[in-house]
Amino acid sequence: MRIAVLHFAHETVTFLPNDTTLADFTYKGSPASGEALLAHDPRSYMGGFVKVAREYDGVELVGIESPLWPRTGTGSGWITHEAYETFLGRMIAGLQEQGPFEGVYLSLHGAMGVRGVARPEADIARRVREVVGPGAFIVGTFDPHGNEDAEFLAQADMAFTVKYFPHYDSHLQGERAARMLVRAIRGDYTPATVTVKVPIITPTVLQWTGASPWMDLVQRALVWEAREPDVYVNVFFGFPFADVPDVGLTLQVMTNGNPALARKVADDMASWAWRRREALLNTARVYPIPEGVRLAKEAMARGETPVVLADHSDRSGYATWILREVIGQGLSDVLIATIADARAIDALEAQGVKVGDAFDREIGGLADESAGLPVRIAGTVVGAQETHGTLWVSVAFGRGNVVVISRYLTQIVEPSELAGPAFELAHFKAIVIKSRVHFRRGFDDSGFARTILLVEPVEPFLGTVRLDGLPYRNVDLKNFYPYGDVDFPQARLP
Repeated sequence: MRIAVLHFAHETVTFLPNDTTLADFTYKGSPASGEALLAHDPRSYMGGFVKVAREYDGVELVGIESPLWPRTGTGSGWITHEAYETFLGRMIAGLQEQGPFEGVYLSLHGAMGVRGVARPEADIARRVREVVGPGAFIVGTFDPHGNEDAEFLAQADMAFTVKYFPHYDSHLQGERAARMLVRAIRGDYTPATVTVKVPIITPTVLQWTGASPWMDLVQRALVWEAREPDVYVNVFFGFPFADVPDVGLTLQVMTNGNPALARKVADDMASWAWRRREALLNTARVYPIPEGVRLAKEAMARGETPVVLADHSDRSGYATWILREVIGQGLSDVLIATIADARAIDALEAQGVKVGDAFDREIGGLADESAGLPVRIAGTVVGAQETHGTLWVSVAFGRGNVVVISRYLTQIVEPSELAGPAFELAHFKAIVIKSRVHFRRGFDDSGFARTILLVEPVEPFLGTVRLDGLPYRNVDLKNFYPYGDVDFPQARLP
């Protein structure tokens, strides 16, 4: 049983001005093939898939040359047509040269945006199908922030989507994909799928599954999976910062040869989501940055520390709004991690920056309008080390404050990511991070933070909860709740 394994994933913020290029996907380790591809992400989708697939006798996994995540992470815009066609062309050539295959595993994301390609994941599945033929089975794994409709499953056979945000279950979904792919190849599972689009669009910061009603939506999916053997339910929350035609909430249901049951479950899930649409849009308090910083200062004075200020809206990593406000309101003992600034990092590398150096330069800003203006920082370098494959420089300034400068947007998920020789994390009364919900894994679920404040700029910039402030061209917000008078007839089904 030969199974081809491919990877092509990105969460594309199409409103950012910097395209995601061929060079962004090309670095040491990427593209990857063979065992390097199969081993590249052992705690996530790929690791789960490989682990379970290799538990079966007679299964051969073939890692087809594939690009890994771009080094820009999620801090870049449209994938260029050149990058997409170059890597997908190599992937298709690898399938042709190393086939035949009985199965194909596609490790995807779902919110990839490519110039000139409306639905990239469906296009990938279609072109893979042309090579492997109608008799092979194709399965994909996805992030819940995928923008998907029925087109992927019109080309592929199965899909498995992470249910939790933060994404605790990516390894589990990889395991499921492997198990069900082997069953399908053996003839033990005949996928029957139904996809339903629900006309609700939500900012990602509101989609935390640690609280109702998103927790309840996930639980309803889990109940269906528990009560009906061989039923799998995918909930795509959607990613509104990609200006693509298939945004919004999507539900997929897969059964073993029972399309009527798949329809019943899909309609139930869709009807439930529509009934709770108002609650889905009112799950978190987001403060304007000046107010959030003021509340943090008050919490620090009361001893309700550490405080986490999570700037959920910064999509480039360069935004300086909260750094400027921390300085303006005179806060002390604050760690800001991180401000992205590739030019500053290049200049610091060129001068051979080292601990103890004086620092006096502008950082951040100007990547786009949402990033604001650069802020001048005068202080002392207290850390200069390679982190995540690039230089991070930590600068102490003001009264016990430290700002960490990185090359790319960085979402700090765990406090341990900030541990190191540069400073003692326990010294800080407040930590400023650029994160939506993922930070709750390490700062909230663990009990680390006593106060958590979600903030965004006063203006409805990129990343905002006020989606009607974004310049969509391919999406008409009037077709989605809460921005239009939207009807959803399926919600009236019994």
